[in-house]
Amino acid sequence: MKSVTVADLKADPIVQGYIEVGNRNLAAIGFTEHGLRHVGLVSNIAYNILEKLGYSERECELAAVAAYLHDIGNVINRSGHAQTGALLSAHILERHAMAPEEIAIVIGAIGNHDESDGNPVSNISAALILADKSDVHRSRVRNQDPATFDIHDRVNYAVEHSFLRVYPKDRVALEITINTEICPVMDYFEIFLARMLLCRRAASFLDTVFELKINEVKLL
Repeated sequence: MKSVTVADLKADPIVQGYIEVGNRNLAAIGFTEHGLRHVGLVSNIAYNILEKLGYSERECELAAVAAYLHDIGNVINRSGHAQTGALLSAHILERHAMAPEEIAIVIGAIGNHDESDGNPVSNISAALILADKSDVHRSRVRNQDPATFDIHDRVNYAVEHSFLRVYPKDRVALEITINTEICPVMDYFEIFLARMLLCRRAASFLDTVFELKINEVKLL
């Protein structure tokens, strides 16, 4: 068995192709960016979460692997993308000769990352959830006409800064700066409340606390 890393996935043309085409599919139906930028960032954040909380290097790498593959199911359909992504990832990781137990952990994390039906089921899963939901920023908005923004475009475009800060043995804090001239803070909660509640469960799984701060005000 091989210790598969994110570097192996970045060198895999099938992985790269699926992520890129999945991102194009979402662009065609008006979704925000879910491409190589997003999965690369989420992969780095997931690794850093577990590293700063004192988990083993291999667990950190598995979180990064799960995060890099978490949106690959978009190549099939946005609906159910967590589950289809888990199945696609299983085949990819088998081809890379990853150990079966590690594959099981990774695909469990991928299959549970969406707020509609997901739950933290492992340390890797919890780190992926926190990392994925922290990527809110105007750079993800593809619509270039503010007059036609829907609420998702408007909220993402209003976010000028977002950062997931890990305080070991204390809390994990998502710090966001929102331009309230573009959208009120309540709009953020209207579309992201389910995500924040899932983040709270994920942090609890890691024996820490999730905190949300918007414009320097603690809201969760």
